[in-house]
Amino acid sequence: MKLVTADRMRAIDREAIDNRGIPGPELMENAGRGIAERIKDQILDEPRGKKVAVFCGKGNNGGDGFVVGRYLHQWGADVSIYFPSPAEGLSNDAGLNYGRAKDLDIRLFPIENCEQLPASIKAEYIVDAVFGTGFTGAPKGLLCEFIKYINGQGIPVIAIDCPSGLNVDTGGHEGEVVRAEYTYTLAQPKIGLYYSPGRELSGIVEVVPIGIPDDAIDSFDIKENLTTPELAASLLPVRRPNGHKGDFGRLFILAGSSGLTGAATMAANSAARSGLGLVTVGCPKALNPVLEMKLTEAMTYPLPDVAKKGALAKRGLGEVRQKVRENDAVIIGPGIGRHFETQDLLRRLAASLEKPAIIDADGLNAFEKDRSALEGPHVGLVLTPHPGEFKRLIDEDGVPEGIYDKYDLVRKYAGKFNSVIVLKGSPSIVVDTDGQLFLNPTGNHGMATGGTGDVLSGIIGSFLAQRMSPLDSAVCGTYIHGLAGDIAAAEYGYRSMIAGDLIDFLPEAFRLIESYDE
Repeated sequence: MKLVTADRMRAIDREAIDNRGIPGPELMENAGRGIAERIKDQILDEPRGKKVAVFCGKGNNGGDGFVVGRYLHQWGADVSIYFPSPAEGLSNDAGLNYGRAKDLDIRLFPIENCEQLPASIKAEYIVDAVFGTGFTGAPKGLLCEFIKYINGQGIPVIAIDCPSGLNVDTGGHEGEVVRAEYTYTLAQPKIGLYYSPGRELSGIVEVVPIGIPDDAIDSFDIKENLTTPELAASLLPVRRPNGHKGDFGRLFILAGSSGLTGAATMAANSAARSGLGLVTVGCPKALNPVLEMKLTEAMTYPLPDVAKKGALAKRGLGEVRQKVRENDAVIIGPGIGRHFETQDLLRRLAASLEKPAIIDADGLNAFEKDRSALEGPHVGLVLTPHPGEFKRLIDEDGVPEGIYDKYDLVRKYAGKFNSVIVLKGSPSIVVDTDGQLFLNPTGNHGMATGGTGDVLSGIIGSFLAQRMSPLDSAVCGTYIHGLAGDIAAAEYGYRSMIAGDLIDFLPEAFRLIESYDE
């Protein structure tokens, strides 16, 4: 699903109205009806008698609010609509729908000043239709008072398109902003709904179609995408009922060093939980007994180490290459350490990789001073840095804070390294060599703990070994990884989560995703 800015959404609307012949009032009707149907089915359950207050602004977002209120009223809800007085100040389409609401004898409250608002509102839900996606700056005057009033009621808020006051291009806000439990955004998802604080202010976000044809959206060269559960489900490899373990991929994980065997363990266990047939962990010989104790499903393969220091030695390069050839994909880096011999081994290996691979953690740090091996041709390479690792990997002063500057920088290096890059964060983004970008909406701050990146590596590596493309592996892997984290947070809370919880909840995450493909 294409991810848009406010300007791009306006351009898509104009394309639909001017070149596809869809009248603006029809789009507004579709929007309001679609949101009202979701409120009825997903929130109110039985609308009859439920008290709903709708706060409308002067523009088209307010018009959507009048339509929502009209439908809820027709379905039996007790609806009150508050809007700025006089009604003549409403936009053309909003004024049209104000008239329709008036004809149905819905309770309408034109407000001239905040003193006319009741001390407390008798409603079970508030619908926020004050400002839409075109709003920028700080709310002022009566509509600012509307926002303060909405937030002060302690009643669940349902936002139309976005929480009023939010900048949907950045996720930030300059003044008062509505805090919503639900946001029904129209036609396409907006970038700022997935960046903090917009992510938290928007609550549960759902996209509501409004009748804009796909070809109107496709006429714009939009390279930003939102990963959806439907997309993740469509990417999962098909499992043949008569398949055997060799059919579901062989993965080699080059990992581990003294004190960091947990990273190798979590990568192996998450890979095994992600549909993989066989997994082998190549580790320093001195640590093999430890990993044999930790790993049950995975096999281990002891490799030459540096004077029994628990670090991979470069003289093991030949054996490593042989193991890579025997497998369908390779993970390089979890807990592998920073010994100079190990780093030399990784650079030499990367320069001659013959199989799809993911490089993560200290595997990436090996290329801090010599990136030449990453810039050559690859069968299929996925890099999964967090911002600190990415900063060490590139010839730049740092990773910019601005969303779009960050996007441009990651695109630049995805092309330079001929790789798919997963820039981990909140949210994580996936960028391919053609500049296509996928924003991942799953995950939470409870995952900000050691080892969650190793779990992600295992999932993506498992998909690579199951012959998914590097881009599909990264897009699907980040979504399922974050979804497992969200399930874990619902079970344990954010504060007590550990990386192993994500592995435990991978089966449930897969079941949820697979339900979208039924």
